[in-house]
Amino acid sequence: MPRFTVHVRDEWLTVPCKDATCSIKWLAFEALKRYIKNKPDNGGIQHIKDVHFVVRRCQGLGLLDNDDTIEDVLEDNDFVELAIEGDTMSQDFIPSQPGTSHLYLYIDNHHYISLDGNSLTSTDLVNLGKGLYMIKLTPEAEQKVVQSRELLDTIVKENKVVYGITTGFGKFARTVIPVSKLKYIYPLSPERTRMLLALRINVLAKGYSGVSLETLHRMIQAFNASCLSYVPEKGTVGASGDLAPLSHLALGLMGEGKMWSPKSGWADAKYVLEAHGLKPISLKPKEGLALINGTQMITSLGAEAVERAEAIARQADIIAALTLEVLKGTTKAFDSDIHELRPHPGQKEVALRFRSLLDSDHHPSEIAESHRFCDRVQDAYTMRCCPQVHGIVNDTIEFVKKIINTEINSATDNPMVFAERGETISGGNFHGEYPAKALDYLAIGVHELASISERRIERLCNPSLSELPAFLVNEGGLNSGFMIAHCTAAALVSENKVLCHPSSIDSLSTSAATEDHVSMGGWAARKALRVVEHVEQVLAIELLAACQGIEFLRPLRTTTPLEKVYDLVRATVKPWIKDRFMAPDIEAVHRLLVDQKVWNIAGPYIEKYCMEYIPESRPSSPTAFALDPPPSPRKRVRLE
Repeated sequence: MPRFTVHVRDEWLTVPCKDATCSIKWLAFEALKRYIKNKPDNGGIQHIKDVHFVVRRCQGLGLLDNDDTIEDVLEDNDFVELAIEGDTMSQDFIPSQPGTSHLYLYIDNHHYISLDGNSLTSTDLVNLGKGLYMIKLTPEAEQKVVQSRELLDTIVKENKVVYGITTGFGKFARTVIPVSKLKYIYPLSPERTRMLLALRINVLAKGYSGVSLETLHRMIQAFNASCLSYVPEKGTVGASGDLAPLSHLALGLMGEGKMWSPKSGWADAKYVLEAHGLKPISLKPKEGLALINGTQMITSLGAEAVERAEAIARQADIIAALTLEVLKGTTKAFDSDIHELRPHPGQKEVALRFRSLLDSDHHPSEIAESHRFCDRVQDAYTMRCCPQVHGIVNDTIEFVKKIINTEINSATDNPMVFAERGETISGGNFHGEYPAKALDYLAIGVHELASISERRIERLCNPSLSELPAFLVNEGGLNSGFMIAHCTAAALVSENKVLCHPSSIDSLSTSAATEDHVSMGGWAARKALRVVEHVEQVLAIELLAACQGIEFLRPLRTTTPLEKVYDLVRATVKPWIKDRFMAPDIEAVHRLLVDQKVWNIAGPYIEKYCMEYIPESRPSSPTAFALDPPPSPRKRVRLE
């Protein structure tokens, strides 16, 4: 009997099929029935027949017609995604296979971000990647683009020899190209994501690249229709910019290679564009170079890495506070006077968060009261030194975020077109050393959250250190409890140690020694993302372990905000009574962290504490305590 694995929100469900002539719609409803059965609140679904959804293969994300028969479109053991209307498809739990697109479900709406090349943030960019907004240009940006293009057209008309406009590039900078062949520069191959395309549009909108307004509008139309080229993640050395990936990005826009859209799935680019009523870009002089020269691959991946790092860093404080409660630690090490003597901003902020979650005057804890008069003087470093260790991670993230946000709004093309001066100037803004170094630093910094978390997991699992059952389970020996989960955390931490080796210290000469120093920023960005994901997974294991530890301290209760965090986890994952398959539980809690639900539960308590008890310590940073801050109204336009 054939069977299929269907992904519905946070669960993978196996659906057997006795009759392969059944429709895709039947398969979807069978999966929904199983999903609802597993949820105490039916997953928020009142009437299954009223649910609107789309079904697509996980391999390639091609849409499936609800009326298609299963035998015509699927093979035994195929993986299928069921996306419920109003939800977003997460990139994190789609099977990672060659050729698979890691894209969010495109949400068709009329919310816009107006791009001017100067004010886009990493948060905006990640939201554009999720499909939450469409794009348009500001009038000022359009004017600058037109002026820049007019200067280039004059250069071509007068047959002037200018690098990258009427010549080749790299080693071919001295080779003059006939006007009739200028449009054929650098046509390579296909796809990446909305973030990459959005960022490239933002950079071109500054008006220093010489791209025509017509070309830029066609890029925006492709973005707004979510027509996305196939772009391999590997292949850039980070100077002269991200040439290979951006070439793939441009290729699909030119109607070549492969593209993906929610309508079509994967198909030839020209057919995807046609399906959306769009025309391919026809390159004008210098536009080939304008589309491919820049650091947008490094920067777009870096933006996601720094946003996810920021989210997991603040949730790490909450998880560590819960662990400290379970291990019956003391809050004395978080006294504000201690941290005023070493006033690093991140250290002070973390200590403040711990106080806001554990302050007995503000949030009484029965667990804390149970050991108030014990003879323990101080805790292990993994608990006592959280402000110092977590603190530098926070400061590192802030440093890196500033660099990434500067890079997001920087002109990284070459040559630069200065319409107001009537000239073009060759420079080196395409070099990726800034984001490369910053992202290497980010990986090294954020890794420490996993390193110290793994040691806290060890303390939770070790009965000689925790006073809890070995590996947090009854009938040890018969049950292994968290033994292997701790091994998983240790393996991820060890892998991170290798990934934290800086890629930006490497350089290989390219383009016949013309480009004789490169940043290797593409690998810096990709491995930073992998390190952040590992950190999320290790902290998910710690959160599960801490909640399991709470079970052995009942009926005692912890502080109100930490009880709320416990309830959040238990709404998703049940306590361990005996051994069971643990991977889905780790994945589910990882999802909670990626979606920042732990922060959204505990964050209001932190903010309230800061406002009521020590208002003068309210942070100047808008992200320090903000709960998913709303987008700036200056850049959002709701179309009527």
